Amino acid sequence: MRRLAALWGALLGAALAAVLYAGWKVASFPFPPFDLFDWVSRRLPGPLLTGAIDAMVRLLRAVDLGRTDTAAKMVEQTMAVLLWIVLSAVAALLVQAATGGGRRAALVPGLLAGAVLGVGALAIRAGLGHPVGGAVLGSVFVVAACEVWGAALGRTLDLLHAPSVERLGRRRFLIRLGGATAAITVVGATVGALTGGGERPRGRRWSAGNRLPNASDPVAPAPGTRPEFTPLERHYRIDINTMAPKVDGETWRLSVRGLVERPQELTLAALRSLPPTHQFVTLSCISNPVGGDLIGTTRWTGVSLQELLPRLALLPSATHLEIRGADGFHEVVPLATIRSDPRVMLAYAWDGVPLTVGHGFPLRIYIPDLYGMKQPKWITSLEAVERPRDGYWVVRGWDRTARMRATSVIDSVAVEAATRGEDGRVLVPVGGFAHAGARGISKVEVQMDDGPWQEARLRHPISPTTWTIWRADLSFTPGAHRLTVRCVDGQGEAQSIDRRPPHPSGASGLHGKEGTLPA
Repeated sequence: MRRLAALWGALLGAALAAVLYAGWKVASFPFPPFDLFDWVSRRLPGPLLTGAIDAMVRLLRAVDLGRTDTAAKMVEQTMAVLLWIVLSAVAALLVQAATGGGRRAALVPGLLAGAVLGVGALAIRAGLGHPVGGAVLGSVFVVAACEVWGAALGRTLDLLHAPSVERLGRRRFLIRLGGATAAITVVGATVGALTGGGERPRGRRWSAGNRLPNASDPVAPAPGTRPEFTPLERHYRIDINTMAPKVDGETWRLSVRGLVERPQELTLAALRSLPPTHQFVTLSCISNPVGGDLIGTTRWTGVSLQELLPRLALLPSATHLEIRGADGFHEVVPLATIRSDPRVMLAYAWDGVPLTVGHGFPLRIYIPDLYGMKQPKWITSLEAVERPRDGYWVVRGWDRTARMRATSVIDSVAVEAATRGEDGRVLVPVGGFAHAGARGISKVEVQMDDGPWQEARLRHPISPTTWTIWRADLSFTPGAHRLTVRCVDGQGEAQSIDRRPPHPSGASGLHGKEGTLPA
């Protein structure tokens, strides 16, 4: 009977998840399965969490499910729902145990379990810093749905012991009930899917009517090289939540506190009224493997934090700013960095349009030369402190500095675009990008098989803080060839050839690609 109770609990858990999903998509009500997953993941030991991240990235690259960030988020969300279903099965076992194996009625224990599940879900949400008290209708919906789940669970466990069910047969009874829960699950999931569309940046983009600063550069990217300016829909997104927090831009305030002359709050309109700064920037995730797609380039707009500092009225004892986001993420930035580099900015737009919810609306920070793990999104507060504090990922074992490593990638071996030179040799365009944070790139070299390293031509970068597109037209002979690329940054430091995983300081090693010229 325990197996039947667990099975029924799991089926009801799936149906409850579908109903909650529909409420989340239709009315922006809380979705407890995601909150539970986020709460659990934040309490996992750092080595376990980072190991799981590295393993997931390797697996996703091996099975090639498309973009790494999108696939990773899908995996996280699937795991969240499965965790919820498992929790529902465990709750069913506890309710069944409370009845003494069916000797007592299960309705009251079921209702009690539903109440615990609903209230616990709201408590977890509050613990994550998400709004609960201000969303009364959503809270009522969650508790009511969990109570219906508890009532259905209790009533079903009672029926499993009823004489009428004994005569009908438990298998036939469960098939009928399973069909009902499956129908509820499908309807709830369908309603949610039909009402939830993907978020698109709104407004006319800067790139739609402007040329890039390097548009006239004579070095053209090799066919098949990734876009030099990343379309917003393809810009990577990695963060710590299963779903991005939704922030109301009208009521949002940037809280300034800590070692300041007076605490204050800044509105988004106030930040937008300040002289804007525009920067072309390449951002990369520290979890990006060599040759991975967790990297992108676009034009960011915001306010220089250096220019904003006088308005913050910091006390002389302040040495760092701790930045916190609505998702619970936090990092510190030395004031010395801000005072020495006007490029450190609080960004509120990209490619000329407001940030989307998924990419940090209403405010995120950009710090040159550092991986994305040091750059919070959905910023809600700046706290001036007198000593550095460990950031979210530093506590979990990642690098304290997180300075971008020099890297170079082969995107394309364009055999289909091969040409024949004046001397009769077959020339194949090979291309990709090289990047070293804000340090720039001074040289890229390509090697074919075990031959000599050949210097590639460099396209002038869009800005000093973006990647550099390179191209080499190599002489190919028929057959399969292995190509490898390496680079030197703008300070003369060669790219590391040591093959290392992303954790804890970013991936390193040389990238290669196969190319075959038909006979």
